[in-house]
Amino acid sequence: MKRGYQEHRFIDLYAFRETRNGSGGRGYWKASCYFALVALSFSGAIGLTFLMLGCALEDYGVYWPLFVLIFHAISPIPHFIAKRVAYDSDATSSACRELAYFFTTGIVVSAFGFPVILARVAVIKWGACGLVLAGNAVIFLTIQGFFLVFGRGDDFSWEQW
Repeated sequence: MKRGYQEHRFIDLYAFRETRNGSGGRGYWKASCYFALVALSFSGAIGLTFLMLGCALEDYGVYWPLFVLIFHAISPIPHFIAKRVAYDSDATSSACRELAYFFTTGIVVSAFGFPVILARVAVIKWGACGLVLAGNAVIFLTIQGFFLVFGRGDDFSWEQW
């Protein structure tokens, strides 16, 4: 850097682009994409906090409800498989997509049923069950929101993350 020359970087907060010395921008991003990404990560953290509170509070202290994390991890897999197998995106419905919806629904229902069964057989307390169910609701809504925001086929999709 030459002496006396100072490079100024300006950040346009509305379009999330970085410009140098006020001339032309590079890396144009939509503000809504960043907002959605921050909101989804915040809601995912809230859901995991509910789940951890249901396990780690002193009154509860049993970590069996953490097995619902397996359901959270495998719930998008049928959608990914159906998206790879079904090539025609013009069709409103296909058998592969409907089967993926069926398996995803079964996984989500299992994630909600698992803590209820654990509470029913007195492995965990009902308060822990309520916190885990609240965490499940928030996390699954976050996963659905992720697919609604980044699952479109336009230039702003989840594939670039």
